[in-house]
Amino acid sequence: MSRAHSILKIALLGLSLLMLGACATTTAGGAVGADRSQLLLISSEELDQIAAEAYAKLLSDATAKGVLNKDPAMLNRVRNIAVRLQAQTKVFRADAPAWKWEVNVITSDELNAFCMPGGKIMVYSGLITQLDMTDAELANVLGHEIAHALREHVREQISQAMVAQGVIGVGAAVFGLGDASTNAAGAGYQALLATRFSRTDESEADRIGLELAARAAYDPRAGITLWQKMMSADKGGKPPEFLSSHPADASRVKQIQNLLPTVMPLYDAAR
Repeated sequence: MSRAHSILKIALLGLSLLMLGACATTTAGGAVGADRSQLLLISSEELDQIAAEAYAKLLSDATAKGVLNKDPAMLNRVRNIAVRLQAQTKVFRADAPAWKWEVNVITSDELNAFCMPGGKIMVYSGLITQLDMTDAELANVLGHEIAHALREHVREQISQAMVAQGVIGVGAAVFGLGDASTNAAGAGYQALLATRFSRTDESEADRIGLELAARAAYDPRAGITLWQKMMSADKGGKPPEFLSSHPADASRVKQIQNLLPTVMPLYDAAR
């Protein structure tokens, strides 16, 4: 058993060195200070290509179902807001304004929106219609989703999962764990670490998104009314998809309130 422990320690040391060598930050901090070190084991180019292919399929499927960009006025509204936000991404990443941005709307009652790596944005109409969103509220949503792409949260979480699976695999090989034990370890990672990472990402996206909205001349105080509407939508039981793995709504509102003294001057200057 002592030999097995030694092998495991060496393997873990190797993984630790790999992690240290792959630590970087994808963005400047901005006024809200979002510039922590990140674990990045795969290239952004590789992930952007995967995202572009997935987005193309989503567009194709939505077109086949007749639900893509059915409301020209809504599409124009979403795209106009997105363009203003995209112009402000240079504060966090100099390369971001030149990304191959795409913005589309799917007609659906689903309360959801996302931005894939590389700037591929999708908004579900239910988010706008069912919550009766103002432009400022929608800007806060889109800013939040764009922030995920700027910070490359997907790339970071894949890297974290790669390391976790590496550690689990080493442990299974050294100690002769069966499939059940290995699967349990993987499930434990998903339940504990992955959830924590996700909440960290969501909090970061809220901070960056708030600043993007303010710099684009959208009232950041709309972030508060946005989450109040989200909390109301959550009372029916299952939370909206947009809230999946997110921090508690009350915590998000408190963070926005704490950041208002920082971002309101940016909003006033942009106006």
